[in-house]
Amino acid sequence: MVRIRNIDESMRFYCEGLGLTEIRRKDVPSGKFTLIFLAAPDDSSTNDIPPMIELTYNWEPETYDNARNFGHLAFSVKNIYDTCTHLQSMGIQILRPPKDGRMAFIKSPDGISIELLQEGLPLPMKEPWASQHNIGTW
Repeated sequence: MVRIRNIDESMRFYCEGLGLTEIRRKDVPSGKFTLIFLAAPDDSSTNDIPPMIELTYNWEPETYDNARNFGHLAFSVKNIYDTCTHLQSMGIQILRPPKDGRMAFIKSPDGISIELLQEGLPLPMKEPWASQHNIGTW
């Protein structure tokens, strides 16, 4: 579960940016929160319920520090370079570029570190990624 501050920003990040699909959404008026469940559209798990991320939006604004909202998530991607290029085109900063063709880090709108891992073997090193430096924290 990841606590979020803005539903629209988070849905753009996780769905448009990372390609997840909304599975279901539930408003809980008594608790003043909304739950949104997301999954990878091409999940190959063998059970009927795919692994999901639960986004929790509290209707009354809260301030979260990193310990309160989460640590980090990891996603495997078909092509790490294409994924990072797509995310950059959306204005998302690549904090740890995929200079090794295998791993990159970004952050969600709520400051959650997201690790992107190349499916299978690392891709051959490629510019402009190979010479980019890490920025910020991830």
